[in-house]
Amino acid sequence: MTAFHSSALDGVARNPALPTPLLLRLLAFEGDGGRPPRDAPRRAGLPESAVALVLAHPHPGARIDFAMSAGAEPAQRARLADDPSPQVRAALAYGPEVYDPRTKVLPLPDAVCARLLDDPDPSVRSALLESPHLAPSFVASMATHHHPAARRAAVRAWKALSAGERSALRADPDPEVRRAAALRECRTDTRLTAALIRDPRSAAEALRRGLLVRADAERYVAERTHLTALAENPSLPADLVERLAVDPDEDVRLAVSLRPELEETRRMAIDFTAGDLDRGDGVRWVRDGLADPEVLRRAATSAHPLLRRAAARSPRLPPDLLRLLARFEDPVLENLLGIHHPDTPEEVLMRVYARLGGTFSAWMAETHPHFPRKGLTARYADHPDGNYRRLAVRDPAATPELIERLSHDPAVRTRQAATRDPRLPLPRLREALHVPELAAAAGANPALPEGEMAAVLDRARVPA
Repeated sequence: MTAFHSSALDGVARNPALPTPLLLRLLAFEGDGGRPPRDAPRRAGLPESAVALVLAHPHPGARIDFAMSAGAEPAQRARLADDPSPQVRAALAYGPEVYDPRTKVLPLPDAVCARLLDDPDPSVRSALLESPHLAPSFVASMATHHHPAARRAAVRAWKALSAGERSALRADPDPEVRRAAALRECRTDTRLTAALIRDPRSAAEALRRGLLVRADAERYVAERTHLTALAENPSLPADLVERLAVDPDEDVRLAVSLRPELEETRRMAIDFTAGDLDRGDGVRWVRDGLADPEVLRRAATSAHPLLRRAAARSPRLPPDLLRLLARFEDPVLENLLGIHHPDTPEEVLMRVYARLGGTFSAWMAETHPHFPRKGLTARYADHPDGNYRRLAVRDPAATPELIERLSHDPAVRTRQAATRDPRLPLPRLREALHVPELAAAAGANPALPEGEMAAVLDRARVPA
């Protein structure tokens, strides 16, 4: 199979207009690598006949692709729980790898997760415990599991556990489980905190979140041990907070400046630097309260750039706070709004795109539902930068003649965008199927006739 035929086949596998008979033919393909193109098993809304083909495919890679598909229903993926390959079961247990925060993945049913947690292969059990897609109910249910790693993971659902379950975890026979439980409970218990800070494995976290007695706080300030963690501690006496606010270590001063109880005038009087790479995700009280309107308002209206950035990570920002944050000339803040908020204004998205064209943040801005479409032809069709000429393809008013012209553009990404567009004249679309860097885009074009899709499969030697 030559490279461009393979590329065209990859495009057809993504084509939203691919007819079911050709889809089934493609999914049964074993090919040079023994598997269909990866995007075929990962298509959303596969019919039952297609799901059955994937589940029975002899190559584990095809089943792994389906196990990690964000487009498949959890009940469909769950049918791989008894797959003979531990690699497939591990892929199912971990779930889809999602890089777009706007993509939501539904968890597997609790009963399926319970089976995977008792899988005989340790890689499957580990993958499940590392999965970011577990239902809170299942995480809490692991509190009484016979594997210590599962009980340790259950600590993440501490607030959902009963008093008896919490007590059992604090007295667990496994030291790692006991330590994890103690770190949750130490926020209200000075004795637990005192024990945890004597253990090097838990000292920093206990100093960050535990209820401290004054003598311990003074000792660690004097010894200058874990000062950045200590500066975040909610129970740190006010006079020690003031001492750390003028500490020679810039990271310590920054941590103090983010404390929730500070008045704005005191906060901004601290000498700190908010770097351009700091996205605000380390501000725990904001991160833990992104669903709390009061926390969001305090952070979004703060003069501290890291608190505003932390608030920008919430998709629940009310309209007035979104408008407020959109007015700040902070590139990091704008990037975060473009990634996380469903109603980010057009002008913010365009600024992100203009500043960061070709990056993940620019892609998130361009694929945002509020990214502008109308008027882009007039503004950018003849722009000297190919990243901007590519935007003209998004304009509903772009003519077939312009789309064809852009399919010959000097910038390869502009050519590819135009080649994917259904307004591209058919002769040029057929031609692009045989151009190596355009073949995948041409194969994915929904205007590609069924006969041309079948011809791509024929040339790639996909059995009829």
